[in-house]
Amino acid sequence: MLDRLLEIDRALFAFINGTLANPVTDFIMPIVTSDDLLRVLFALGIIALLVFGRKRFIWVAVIAIAVLTITDQAASALLKPLFGRPRPCHVMAVHLLVNCGKGYSFPSSHAANLFGQALFFGLLYKKWLPYALAFAFLVGVSRIWVGVHYPLDMIGGMILGSLTGAIVAGVYIKWNLGTNLKSKPFSEVCSRNEGQNLSG
Repeated sequence: MLDRLLEIDRALFAFINGTLANPVTDFIMPIVTSDDLLRVLFALGIIALLVFGRKRFIWVAVIAIAVLTITDQAASALLKPLFGRPRPCHVMAVHLLVNCGKGYSFPSSHAANLFGQALFFGLLYKKWLPYALAFAFLVGVSRIWVGVHYPLDMIGGMILGSLTGAIVAGVYIKWNLGTNLKSKPFSEVCSRNEGQNLSG
C-alpha cells in the first residue's frame, strides 16, 4: 500500500515538475518559493502589526512568530530527520529551478509555515482566509514545480501547518473572548446575551 502511494507520489511529481513545466512557471515559481521574499513579506507584516497595531494586534504578532517557530521546528528539526526522505532532486533527474538544498524532503517546511500562518490569521480575520489559503497553496505547489519536494511533502506540511495554526487561533480566540467578557460589567454581558437571544 505504501509502495503504491509513493509510486503515485513520484508520478505526480514528474507530471507537475516535468510535463507541466513551461517558460512562464519557470520564471514565476522560483520567485514565489523564494525564502528571501517570504521572509521579507512576513517581516513587513509583523512590523506593521507592531508599529501600527493596538495592544491586541501586538499580541497577534507575537503569537504569529510563535506559530512560525512551532511549524518550522516541527517540520525541520523533528519530522524531517524522523522520516529521512531524500529530496527528489537528490535521487532522480528533475527540472531543477532552485538550489536543491541539503535537508530531507518530508514534510515541506514552506508548506507547514505558510499554512500555519494562513490558518492562524485566516481564522482571526475570516474574510482573508480564502486569500491566505490560496497563497499558501501556491507556495506549497511551487516547491514541487521547482523540483525540491514531492506532492506528499507538500500535503504533510499543509496538514502540520493547518493543525498548528487552527489550534493556536482557537486558543487565542477563546482566551481573547474570555478576557473581553471579564473586563465588561456583568450587566452589560447579560444585556448582550439577551439581545442575541431576542434577535435569534
